[in-house]
Amino acid sequence: MKAVVYDRYGPPDVLRLDEVERPVPKDDEVLVKVQATTVNRLDVHTREANRRSGLAVSLFSRLVSGVRRPRQRILGSEFAGEVVAVGAAVSEFAVGNHVFGNSGLRFGAHAEFMCIRESARIAHMPTGMSFQDAAPVTDGALNALTCLKPAGLGQGRTILIYGASGAIGTSGVQLARYFGGDITAVCSTKNLELVKSLGADRVLDYTREDFTKNGQAYDVIFDAVGKLSFARCRDSLKPAGIYLPTDGFGNLMRALLPSRSGDKKVVFQIPPRQTKQDVIFLKELLEARKFRAVIDRTYPLEDVVEAARYVETEQKTGNVVLTIG
Repeated sequence: MKAVVYDRYGPPDVLRLDEVERPVPKDDEVLVKVQATTVNRLDVHTREANRRSGLAVSLFSRLVSGVRRPRQRILGSEFAGEVVAVGAAVSEFAVGNHVFGNSGLRFGAHAEFMCIRESARIAHMPTGMSFQDAAPVTDGALNALTCLKPAGLGQGRTILIYGASGAIGTSGVQLARYFGGDITAVCSTKNLELVKSLGADRVLDYTREDFTKNGQAYDVIFDAVGKLSFARCRDSLKPAGIYLPTDGFGNLMRALLPSRSGDKKVVFQIPPRQTKQDVIFLKELLEARKFRAVIDRTYPLEDVVEAARYVETEQKTGNVVLTIG
C-alpha cells in the first residue's frame, strides 16, 4: 500500500510517499481503508521532535516517539474511511461500515490502510456525511473538549477563547456554546465573521486590540494556540478564574502546583484523557447539527509536504485535509 513515511526528525521535506506492507488486523482490531485524513499540530510537532518548544520538551518528545529516529514511520492521527476487514473478536463494526476517529500517538492514518482497536477512539460516521468532512472532526474537538470539561461552563460563565479560528479554537467556540458559556473569541481580521457564525457572542481582532488591556475580566481564558501565558492573562481573570493552556512546559508545572481555594489557577489535565465515548459524543453533536469541522484547504496525499508547510505557517483556518485515492 501507499503511505507517507519519515525516517528522521526534521522539516516537511523528510516526508515521502512510499510502498509499505499492508497491516493485518488483530482479533480486536478493524482494518480501515482510509479515504481522508489531516495534517495537524500533533503531526508537525512529532515530525520535528518538538524542537521549537525548547530542549527539555524536545528530549521528552524523543523519549515518546523514538530517541534517534521515529519508531512509528507513518504519521496521521485523524481518519475517515471504510471498514474492509475485522478481527475475530470485533462485534461493533462490520465490513462496509463508514467510520471516523483518532489514533492519537499510535498514528498510522497517512496511509491507504490502517488498523485500530474496536475499543479505541472510533465511531460510525453520521449517515450522509462525506469522508472529507468527517476526517477533521476529532483532533481539534477532542483537544478542546479535554480543556473545557474542567472549566465548569454554563449559567453564563464567561470565557475568552484566544486563537479561535484554528482547529482547536473553532471547535472550542462551538463546544463552549453547547455548554452554555458566554463567549468572547479572539482571532484575526479575516476570520471575525466565521468565528461569530460558530457561536461567539463577541469577537475581538487581535491585530487591533489587546484583550489584556481593555479592562475586561473572564471566568475562563482558553489559549487554543499556545501563544499566551498565565502571567500575561492573570489580570484578565476574575477571582478564582481558570487559565486553560493547550501546551507548554511552564503551564504543566503550574498546573501541578497546589493552589489555595479562590486563587486564579492553571488547569491542565494530566494526563489528557480522550475516550471512545468522547468521539461518540461528537458524532451526536454532528447529527444534531450543533458542530462542524471547519476546513481550510484540501490536498491529495502525495502533496503532504506542501500541506505540512502550510500548517507550519500557523495561519490556517480550521483544518487541513488530505484525501487518499
